[in-house]
Amino acid sequence: MLIFENKSAIVFAGDSVTDSGRKRPVGEGLWDGVGNGYVRSIDTLLNVYYPENFYRIVNMGVSGDNSRNLLSRWQTDVMDLNPDYIVCCIGFNDVWRFFDEPGCKTGVSIEEYRNNLEKMAEASIGKVRKLIFMTPYYLEANKSDEMRVKMTEYASVMKQVAEKYKTDCIDLQKEFDGYLKYRYPAYITWDRIHPGWIGSQIIASAFLRYAGFDRKII
Repeated sequence: MLIFENKSAIVFAGDSVTDSGRKRPVGEGLWDGVGNGYVRSIDTLLNVYYPENFYRIVNMGVSGDNSRNLLSRWQTDVMDLNPDYIVCCIGFNDVWRFFDEPGCKTGVSIEEYRNNLEKMAEASIGKVRKLIFMTPYYLEANKSDEMRVKMTEYASVMKQVAEKYKTDCIDLQKEFDGYLKYRYPAYITWDRIHPGWIGSQIIASAFLRYAGFDRKII
């Protein structure tokens, strides 16, 4: 049974993986309002298969954001929208900047990452029906790859924060690992982060299974 009640407001917060060209200043509404990524897939499937319900789906992803950036706008871009549910997928740029800008020191330490997530949780829990985390991932089947190792460490921190605050966390790396048993990462994306159409559907499917999607897709 779907966890979202009729007329629920669901706000998705994150970086470019979430953003996917969404409308400004608030990413909602028809056409490209919620962007062209996983939020669009979720919005479409909910509207097609649950036509009796009406949901306010809002995409507040911002390309380039790390957890520090997201925390700084958590009140204005998330809480002020009066969500019933918050979905937070962040951490890619916290890790990525250690690799593509190593001399600029723009990566976010794992200690700060934990602290940022905890502050988001503390600002949300008790004010919304549910805060839902979705882990960062790296589309690399080789688990010893340096960036994959670091991304896994940050994903583990997100799971720990979710456990500490007794909220939920969807393991997106696990979802992609299942797919990568059959397809090379470049089939999804060359940079191994941005999900494109296929990866977005994998994320959307994982989220909807978690949410209790129970309609037959034809």
